[in-house]
Amino acid sequence: MIRIHPAELQRMHDELQDAIRNHAEWHRHLIRTLVCRLAPDPEDLRADAHQACGFGRWFFHQAQRDLQGRPQYLSIDAEHRALHELAAAVLREASDSDAVSRESFDRFVESSSRLRRELDSLRHDMAVALRSRDTLTGTYRRAEILPALSEARELVIRGVQTCCVAFMDLDHFKVVNDTYGHGLGDEVLARAARCVIEHLRAYDKVFRYGGDEFLLLLPGTHPEEAWHLVERIRGGLAEENLGSTPAGHPVRLTSSFGITSIEPDLTVEECIGRADKALLLAKAAGRNRVVCWDPASTTGTMIERELSEPPANRDSAVR
Repeated sequence: MIRIHPAELQRMHDELQDAIRNHAEWHRHLIRTLVCRLAPDPEDLRADAHQACGFGRWFFHQAQRDLQGRPQYLSIDAEHRALHELAAAVLREASDSDAVSRESFDRFVESSSRLRRELDSLRHDMAVALRSRDTLTGTYRRAEILPALSEARELVIRGVQTCCVAFMDLDHFKVVNDTYGHGLGDEVLARAARCVIEHLRAYDKVFRYGGDEFLLLLPGTHPEEAWHLVERIRGGLAEENLGSTPAGHPVRLTSSFGITSIEPDLTVEECIGRADKALLLAKAAGRNRVVCWDPASTTGTMIERELSEPPANRDSAVR
């Protein structure tokens, strides 16, 4: 759910909570009808009862727009339809014979339990996604980096896939904050993150490392492939209007990236360190570029020399 902004995801979560409460109330009323031998609600006997109930009105309107294509959607749809068919059957059986067979009631209860499990699974996924996301940018939080990269490293160790990580930050972002304030700065960060997300593949992840720094996880890539992917992001960001100044001028910023592959003989922290050093070299080389860590060439030496120079000898705006 990385492509859904946390504010939108929160709205979906809240609406799901309301829909679940509506469903629970419908279920309670139906059980009361059966136990107390009351006349059934005609709405429950309609062929389209699954669309007319409170849960159905949400599911076939708002949820259809929000959730269609997600794993639980089809399961919830099928189980909800089946539950209403079983509910109508037990209500008719109770009206016709003044009793409901154990088999009919058990099928109804089992269907109700399956639907509740599907709804709980969807609610859990939304809650987990909300806890793991940065509210400003919609990216994953920094706390999610080590678990995600550790999982990716395990797949690399087992030979299941290759993987790269890329460190990114916005060039001269501090100037925006210092000149126009954090309000515009926050808008720039949010729009930049959205641009990055839109350029990523569905299974890539982007994390907010801190401030204007982001970390990209790019499964199934070698450094050259990652370079082409990140270069498209860099080009897209350079053309993006990230906000407007009080005078109405567009805010456009370039970005710098450092890439490295996840290696089985390196810790996750060491891999992140290599990507960070490659980013430092990209900044020192003039910004607005993508640099891959390459220990077989002079890159490593250049980075170490850059790091070893006294701060006074380096561009103070490099980081």
